[in-house]
Amino acid sequence: MELPLVVGVDGSDSSLQALDWAVDEAARHGLPVRLVHASLWERYEAARPSLRTDRPAEEVLAEHIVASGIERARLRDPEVKVSGDVLPDDAVSVLLHAGHEAYALVVGSRGRGEIAGRLLGSVGLTVAARAVCPVFVVRGPEQNRQGLFGRVVAGVGTPATSTSAVRFAFREAEARGCALDAVRAWRSPVHEHADPSLADDAARAHEERASANLTDALSEAMRLHPGVEVRRRPVEGPAHRVLLHTTTEADLIVVGALRRHGHFGLQLGRVAHTLLHHSACPVAVVPRRA
Repeated sequence: MELPLVVGVDGSDSSLQALDWAVDEAARHGLPVRLVHASLWERYEAARPSLRTDRPAEEVLAEHIVASGIERARLRDPEVKVSGDVLPDDAVSVLLHAGHEAYALVVGSRGRGEIAGRLLGSVGLTVAARAVCPVFVVRGPEQNRQGLFGRVVAGVGTPATSTSAVRFAFREAEARGCALDAVRAWRSPVHEHADPSLADDAARAHEERASANLTDALSEAMRLHPGVEVRRRPVEGPAHRVLLHTTTEADLIVVGALRRHGHFGLQLGRVAHTLLHHSACPVAVVPRRA
């Protein structure tokens, strides 16, 4: 049985945008969609006896959020199989647990009750930093969310963090029938050479090394996905700024994240952290075990 694309829904505009995006993503990959909504009303209601015969308002609201989400998904694409669950736990725990049996998790960039702004909410950030499966954070203007640029970007870093992300990015580009921009940032050490001509030679050497690293990182995925148009882009500058700049005209950016066994903090590097907060397009964080 195929693993579903799991979407966290809470009734907010952001989660509805994420749901719409997830249905389109599921259609591209031929996946089912599972909606999950975190609600603690069952835990609280079960903790004390009650003689009330009416249903708790929280129960009614939770069921309505899931039912209306299922209906919205079916109207968007009747061919996509959709199911939904109300689960008695906090949002982070619900999503992280669901991620063990998911193709990927999908969350919006803001939740209900979050202070308005561009920064990613705490639930999305924690899930992206700890999930064992890929996590999509749906953000950015409508043109980026709708995939109007025909361009997926892969941030290529070290082999420890990039291998799984590169493979994932190729699958996304292939499913979308669009080009893949593979970007690796490079920098020359400050004051490496006082002589301008030597400095230029050193910069060229760093750029050539970055280009060679790109070739090595992409070779296997290119062999497996020969139909994907790939553009190698070694770019000078700090990686988080270089990749953030690429998102303005991208449908999706894919980056890797290393998961260290036994480490329970937020396992995100500076690049992924910056993109999750500021990207102009949806972000996919693909974990890899150390």
